[in-house]
Amino acid sequence: MAENLIAAFLGIATWSLAEYLLHRFLGHDKRTWPNAFATEHIRHHSQGDYFAPTYKKAFAALGALALVLPIAVLLVGWHDGAVFSGAFVAMYVTYEMLHRRAHTHPGVGAYGQFLRRHHFHHHFGNPKSNHGVTSPIWDWVFGTLEPSTHVRVPEKLAMVWLLDPTTGDVRTEFAGAYELVRKRA
Repeated sequence: MAENLIAAFLGIATWSLAEYLLHRFLGHDKRTWPNAFATEHIRHHSQGDYFAPTYKKAFAALGALALVLPIAVLLVGWHDGAVFSGAFVAMYVTYEMLHRRAHTHPGVGAYGQFLRRHHFHHHFGNPKSNHGVTSPIWDWVFGTLEPSTHVRVPEKLAMVWLLDPTTGDVRTEFAGAYELVRKRA
C-alpha cells in the first residue's frame, strides 16, 4: 500500500514538473519552435478560448503513457511502474480539465481563485512567468514565479465568466482581482 502511494505521488510530481517544462520550453522558448505543442499553444494565447481538440489531447495522453510506462517499468518493475505511469497520465488529464475550467468558469475556493490569477497573469501580464498551471512550485524553484493579485485582461480575450453580461464590465465579485483593458476607439 505504501509503495502504491509513493509511486502515485512520484507520478503526480513528475507530471507537475513535465507540465512546467513543456509549457516553458516547448510553448514559450522560440529556440524549440516550430513544434506541435507551440502551434496549439500560440493559438491558445492569441484566442483565449481556444483549446486543442480533445482527440489531440487523447493522443498526447496515449503518447505520454507509451513513453513513460516502459521507462518506469524498466526502472522500478511492472507494478510500481504501472502505478507511477497511471498517476502521471491521470494528473495530465486533471491538468487539462483544470486548465480548461480556469478559462470557462470562475474559481471556486482559494485554490481556484489563485490558479486563475496565477495563470491569467501568465496570459495577460508576463508570458515568461507562471508556467505552472496547476501549481506554482516549479515557477518558484526555477525563478519564474510572479505573484499576482491584480490581472489586467484585454477586452478581446476576456473570459465569459469574468464579465457581467448586462454591462460588459468585470463582475463586481471579481473587480478586486481583475481589470478589463478596453481597446481605445
